Amino acid sequence: MPSPATERQQPRGERIIPGLWRLRLPLPWSGIPHCNAWVVDRADGDGHVLFDCGLHTKDSFNQLCEALTQIGKRIEDTKLLVCTHAHVDHYGEAKAVVDAAGCELWMHPNHAHMTASLKDPERLLEQRVAVGRESGVPEELLQHYREAGTPPGEGVAGLVNPAKDLVDGVEIETAVGTWTAIETPGHAPSHVSLYQPNRRILLAGDHILGRVALYYDYGWTDDPVAQYLASLDKVEALDARLCLPGHGKSFTDVRGHIEAHREAALGRLDRVEDVVRASGPATAIAMIPEIYGRPLSAENAGWLISETMCYLRHLERKGVVTSGDDPEQPRWTAA
Repeated sequence: MPSPATERQQPRGERIIPGLWRLRLPLPWSGIPHCNAWVVDRADGDGHVLFDCGLHTKDSFNQLCEALTQIGKRIEDTKLLVCTHAHVDHYGEAKAVVDAAGCELWMHPNHAHMTASLKDPERLLEQRVAVGRESGVPEELLQHYREAGTPPGEGVAGLVNPAKDLVDGVEIETAVGTWTAIETPGHAPSHVSLYQPNRRILLAGDHILGRVALYYDYGWTDDPVAQYLASLDKVEALDARLCLPGHGKSFTDVRGHIEAHREAALGRLDRVEDVVRASGPATAIAMIPEIYGRPLSAENAGWLISETMCYLRHLERKGVVTSGDDPEQPRWTAA
């Protein structure tokens, strides 16, 4: 009999409502064991639309095909691939899907945070080094990171650009109704949610999840935190009654989950401000253990550095904190 851990590593397809299915696709990440893709029959009955497609690994394409087989579908019958945002666990298998199905990819045009790095991985490496330096990572560690390098295109099957820009108001016709694109930047500059108003279904990507897990891409927009909070307001006004998230199970208390994400983001901003006032002048790296209540590690550093720098820059724009006189390695203090 398979162990629970083994079961979590298996792809799975399950029906949510007639004409709409969830594909649970495994991820090799601690604490994030899977991501979701969503399959919706086309309005004319000819094939289906695939929303998101998972991370690219040596096994992932076969896992995606296996999950489709479980619901009686084939990858070749994918007539359109829609990516909610250009993160590896949602866009990673896009090229493989487009190549196998001959379909189009639709995605928001602000996808450079992914596609620019695929075109120029050395530039991505230097950008990550610069963010590390800005957050206070010691120079010897940055040099070690630079020398180790980052495998180009890790987690991505290859570069594929969208055939159509997925911006506010773009519609997708399906058997369960017409979905409308809602731009919801914050988690990523390219993030889009999709809404089916007749059934009040929100396909939310990573904008809201069943379990709050905040993350923002640092360095691609001026204030991801402000964008994220504004996007929560935008989605709340839709009054959805069923949410299809990018990770975890679907849920019905959409308004409650939106409020939980808002409270978490505002609470984290308060915590960052409190730590700056108590510890400053200090680098982001120095304050992160106090902010989050756990030490930095190789596993969580990228996530926590990006999130913290976004909070600090947001508070700086509000005039609450200041970054000091060294733009390459700011030391934060109360304004």
